[in-house]
Amino acid sequence: MSAIGDGTVPGVAAPEIDSGMSKTLHNGLQILELLVRHPRGLTLTEIAEGVGVHRTVAHRLVRTLEAHRLCRRDRFKRISLGAGLVELAEPVEQDLRTLARPVLEELTDATQATAHLVVREDDGHARMLMIVEPRRARMHVAFRVGQVDPVDRGSAGLALLSALPPVPGERPEVALARERGFAVSYGEIAAAVTGISAVVPGAPTQTSVGLSLFEASDVDELGRTVVAAAARIGALLR
Repeated sequence: MSAIGDGTVPGVAAPEIDSGMSKTLHNGLQILELLVRHPRGLTLTEIAEGVGVHRTVAHRLVRTLEAHRLCRRDRFKRISLGAGLVELAEPVEQDLRTLARPVLEELTDATQATAHLVVREDDGHARMLMIVEPRRARMHVAFRVGQVDPVDRGSAGLALLSALPPVPGERPEVALARERGFAVSYGEIAAAVTGISAVVPGAPTQTSVGLSLFEASDVDELGRTVVAAAARIGALLR
């Protein structure tokens, strides 16, 4: 029996089933909640153990979720959350953008650097959800909203990875970000650009806020500023 197999979803309070609830739907939602806690994916056996159902039942549930693009299977047959959740999350992301915009505007005004809000797209990618560019800087970094980048490249992705438990073979920059509370990258998404990002605590999906600039005279000071902005957004989401 794996460590997952306690019949509950780690970190999620399991509601009690009553006669007015659908047990099948309940189990399907438990699978999605379980996959949130394991963004690198799980096997079908691990899912069955985690939810507390027979493997055959887990297979039917996963197939249904796959049909609705709410989960997907990679070439190693590991199951993770699917892109269909992005469409369902769109109203939530709109609220996130609305709440985050004034914070990002203050952040970019204070630093004269481009501020960005990035969300985890899937197990391998991160997506630019919002960009706020400085209004008075002589020159600044420009990105495209909706741009998707590998999650293990650039400060935004490194910050998102640092919010997860350590894994074998992870980049040293991820461990350093976990230690200092913010991630730093140099020229990974755009040449000659420094990125500084921190995770937004309590966001409904994995989210980071950060800065991109050509010159960073004091990375630690900028890092503290970004962490403070991330904490403010997190407080607004409560």
